[in-house]
Amino acid sequence: MKKQGSDSNPAPVLPALPEPLKDLKIKYTKIFINNEWHDSVSGKKFEVFNPANEEKICEVEEGDKADVDKAVKAARKAFELGSPWRTMDASERGRLLNKLADLVERDRLILATMEAIDGGKLFSTAYLMDLGACIKTLRYCAGWADKIHGRTVPMDGNFFTFTRHEPIGVCGQIIPWNFPLVMFIWKIAPALCCGNTVVVKPAEQTPLTALYMGSLIKEAGFSPGVVNIVPGFGPTAGAAISHHMDVDKVAFTGSTEVGKLIKEAAGKSNLKRVTLELGGKSPNIIFADADLDTAVEFAHIGLFYHQGQCCIAGSRIFVEEPVYDEFVRRSIERAKNYTLGNPLLPGVQQGPQIDKEQFQKILELIESGKKEGAKLECGGGPWGDKGYFIQPTVFSDVTDDMRIAKEEIFGPVQQIMKFKTIDEVIKRANNTTYGLAAAVFTKDIDKALTFAAALQAGTVWVNCYSAMSAQCPFGGFKMSGNGREMGEYGLHEYTEVKTVTIKIPQKNS
Repeated sequence: MKKQGSDSNPAPVLPALPEPLKDLKIKYTKIFINNEWHDSVSGKKFEVFNPANEEKICEVEEGDKADVDKAVKAARKAFELGSPWRTMDASERGRLLNKLADLVERDRLILATMEAIDGGKLFSTAYLMDLGACIKTLRYCAGWADKIHGRTVPMDGNFFTFTRHEPIGVCGQIIPWNFPLVMFIWKIAPALCCGNTVVVKPAEQTPLTALYMGSLIKEAGFSPGVVNIVPGFGPTAGAAISHHMDVDKVAFTGSTEVGKLIKEAAGKSNLKRVTLELGGKSPNIIFADADLDTAVEFAHIGLFYHQGQCCIAGSRIFVEEPVYDEFVRRSIERAKNYTLGNPLLPGVQQGPQIDKEQFQKILELIESGKKEGAKLECGGGPWGDKGYFIQPTVFSDVTDDMRIAKEEIFGPVQQIMKFKTIDEVIKRANNTTYGLAAAVFTKDIDKALTFAAALQAGTVWVNCYSAMSAQCPFGGFKMSGNGREMGEYGLHEYTEVKTVTIKIPQKNS
């Protein structure tokens, strides 16, 4: 085991990093329903590609409405009163989630290699960060399984009243391509902890780890129909889940544009419960009194992590005027030090974008920045002759009206803007339709607390960025979404509260 940090400030102990698997075999490419593997009803398949070399990895069964119907039917049956899942002790649900965590830990190397090949994620990041987060999230939710309970209520009159926190029912869960396995676990763990059944649609770009998880869910001992996994496309499989009259709740992580469609579908169908974790254009505010080395490093990681493909990316960096030039200089130096290449190789610090569509969108936004007058300090174009790589890009002299300052780029493009006063930067930071995350770097506790209250975002970091954990609720203000994931707050999204009142002869205090 490797230990990082110092004696005075110890960091968590991380496992040693092994080499990725060189001969990874893709075993699971079918639809997972009722703990069994199915061909698609239509007979269609779709291709899955490695974004680092644009080569086909495999073909996966393409689910659509008919397959979603089968999956929902299985999930509904598993949720029936008297079923093994509904009659199971809550502590046993926790044991199953812990067993699943054990299996993920056992197969950590397989899953991390698969994430790197399928999604272009750095193998080191997938193995140490993503898989570590998955295991911790499963264990966190396992611990909550038998601790979700109601209350007795002292209502007026001769009555005995209590509340029950009951599972919602069949939950449709639509997950994104940027953190395929982490988002799979973030969706299923709280839902299963609370006793729901689920139908999961992984992103069409990155379905492989979700399908592998189907084999582990069966091995762990979950009842048939509790977890069903339907790979497919948003306009078909995703829309079928969102419109389905027998789906009780849908949870989605992805773009604001699609989030609107899902909420509209819920309104036009059965008013199913909806939680959404959507886009962001997060402000990162650097004051002149901040530790500049720390601020530059966190701002860099907060933007360039996973090639900038993070909803929380700190993509609007506001730097106080006295330190602006120095901050820009150090940021350019940091970005220029990157090694791009095959995400499976040691020493590589940046992998590819997910696909050609995203690749072209990012390059188009970079061009818009140039045309609108931002100063391109470094990068600004593609890299290599194969794969969807983009050079780490830094823009200075960015103004709030530019597209790169308003639109979610989802790529390795850093925008650095200048500010003079506190009131000014609060208004500018909040002048966006998004509200997912924000950060402030300062040594002044009064400034820190002022900004923690003033910034319209679901998460505000002070002197750090991207610090997340299974214990902490996560979600957005405004058009960055509804509801929360993780922490105790996240569990509330997967239960209905029922009030039960019983007439009694006489009440005594």
